[in-house]
Amino acid sequence: MNTRKLRPIMFVGTGSDVGKSVITAGFCRIFKQDGYQPAPFKAQNMSLNSYVTADGLELGRAQAVQAEAAKVPCESDMNPVLLKPTNDKTSQVVLNGKPVGNQSAYEYFMANDRRELFSAVKDAFDRLASRYSPIVMEGAGSISELNLKHRDITNLRMAAHAGAAAYLIADIDKGGVFGSVYGTIALLTPEERACMKGIIINKFRGDGRLFEDGKRMLEELTGLPVVGVLPYFSDIYIEQEDSVSLELKYRSAVEGKVNVAVILLKRLSNFTDFDRLEKDPRVNLYYTNDPSEIEKASVIIIPGSKNTIGDMLAIKNNGVAKAIYDVHKAGKTVIGICGGYQMLGENILDPQRIESEIEELPGLGLLPVKTILQPEKTTLQCTFRFRQSEEECTGYEIHMGETTALQPGEPVATLSDGRRDGYFRDARTWGTYLHGILDNQGVVDSILAPYTNEGAVPYDYQEFKEQQYDKLADLLRAHIDMELIYNSIAE
Repeated sequence: MNTRKLRPIMFVGTGSDVGKSVITAGFCRIFKQDGYQPAPFKAQNMSLNSYVTADGLELGRAQAVQAEAAKVPCESDMNPVLLKPTNDKTSQVVLNGKPVGNQSAYEYFMANDRRELFSAVKDAFDRLASRYSPIVMEGAGSISELNLKHRDITNLRMAAHAGAAAYLIADIDKGGVFGSVYGTIALLTPEERACMKGIIINKFRGDGRLFEDGKRMLEELTGLPVVGVLPYFSDIYIEQEDSVSLELKYRSAVEGKVNVAVILLKRLSNFTDFDRLEKDPRVNLYYTNDPSEIEKASVIIIPGSKNTIGDMLAIKNNGVAKAIYDVHKAGKTVIGICGGYQMLGENILDPQRIESEIEELPGLGLLPVKTILQPEKTTLQCTFRFRQSEEECTGYEIHMGETTALQPGEPVATLSDGRRDGYFRDARTWGTYLHGILDNQGVVDSILAPYTNEGAVPYDYQEFKEQQYDKLADLLRAHIDMELIYNSIAE
């Protein structure tokens, strides 16, 4: 183990979806490979993709991925504030792993409790920094949002508290890289500018040597070194933080594979539930809300939702619900996970108006269950047996609500603590609260069995992910001046 103390490093952006999360994960793996004890940190995250720690606390899935890259257990201090949008104006606020209520964007950004939140995130950072080195920090969105900067708890105010060396990431594939980089740096105060140590250009297509003049120009314009030009890549698979990445998966049915359609809900949550299934060579998985594409699939999965009632209403109005009825009637497989499980039932009740002003809405009626939404959130990691199998499986729960059977039936899973989860109507109709259930080979095989004679190819998903982190680290080392990086964080 390398005992040399390193100061924190922070990756900030010219905007959202420029590659901060993936690059942060890559540096977590690099520092681990080099003998340090790194840990990720993002003060505030806005995402419907979350994960549960071993002690039942919630954090953004991106920080769980980064912790996995660093080979350390994830904990809520790695993402002390998580905002989970419930509609276009309101988010559930998760503080230190526990929900503390819903707030509108105006309430959240304008209220005095931003001071309390900033104090809370600094405390979380300090706890992490006492045990890990270096802390690999990720910013959020752009660092030059002038109207929000004085309330910032995520970007350069956090870098200043941490004493972090900050690097600006820009996505050249979006276009306008000179304006976005120069404008971002030009809008910083002298104090903020002092945190900045360099620039990383991401997603360059073609021969990086062609950007040598551009690199020199950016360095002259900003006074900062361009420490790396990263190539655009599509052969390294790291879980994505933002559902923006789902746009790449709006594919359609193909011949010769088992077509799996994941219903594209407006408030779809935990889309990483399907990453393992998507990589099964027998499967063609795509996201859609087009009834004609739903009808072409053999397996239809209704995913989790942060607003089950709102999304249930939407699919009834846009023809998706009818398409699900039709494919089910035709004998195809319909599965619901978490919010999707709630939608498969007879009724969804929200007497306390947790999600919306609608107190009760009929579900799809494909399972004899009803759900009552409740303010208490269940967040648990769990091990379980799928149906009659003796194989030990793993998953996790994140849901607000209790689903009860209206008639006796078989559970989908029996948990190690004796609880029973889900409702199994038959091999082609079932629902569960367990996120990650599709990461288990036996579950996948049972779903695909009616549609293919191909046997399962032995596949270690965890080993696959380890290989991807190492490939990402190799790519970063090949295209970034690591000596300059290490010099900037040496204490």
